[in-house]
Amino acid sequence: MKYQVIKDFKDLQDDNHIYRVGDKYPRKGRAKTERIEELSGHDNKCKVPLIEAVEENG
Repeated sequence: MKYQVIKDFKDLQDDNHIYRVGDKYPRKGRAKTERIEELSGHDNKCKVPLIEAVEENG
């Protein structure tokens, strides 16, 4: 599954990397399921979804 940023945020667990709307998440490697759930839901410091799943092409 791939994820895209839907709201700008600073990732406190990634050396304070700034993610902008439209960026892929994570920028490298794979994120843990727990982190994906946190950022795609309301259980984060911003209290709004920050990323969403995107369809993978072929």
